[in-house]
Amino acid sequence: MTNTAQAVIEETAEAKQQSKKQVQSVELPQVNQTDVASTAGSIDILLDMNVPVTVTIGQTEIPVRRLLQLGPKSVLPLGKSVDEPVDLYINQTRFATADVVVVDGCFGVKIKTIIGINKEE
Repeated sequence: MTNTAQAVIEETAEAKQQSKKQVQSVELPQVNQTDVASTAGSIDILLDMNVPVTVTIGQTEIPVRRLLQLGPKSVLPLGKSVDEPVDLYINQTRFATADVVVVDGCFGVKIKTIIGINKEE
């Protein structure tokens, strides 16, 4: 091996040793069961949070050509009967079905069924 190649190999080995990190042990504090239980009671902070609820009255698929032709007074059928319940969503997850009602001149929903929230729905 030439002296130049030997010097490069030695330099590389020396650089690798310098780049190694020092490992240190850490003492973590012990957590008591009472500390965990007291923070679990803090769910009250969540009870006053607002969450967006979305109501879906129906849906349809149309070609882009037809979509671009829509204008005022166009009717877009949604493929759902007027007596069928609507779906309620929180964060794109269906959680209930309801009937559409009118309350003081505004739309509202009257919940019929609460659905268990899970990823399969």
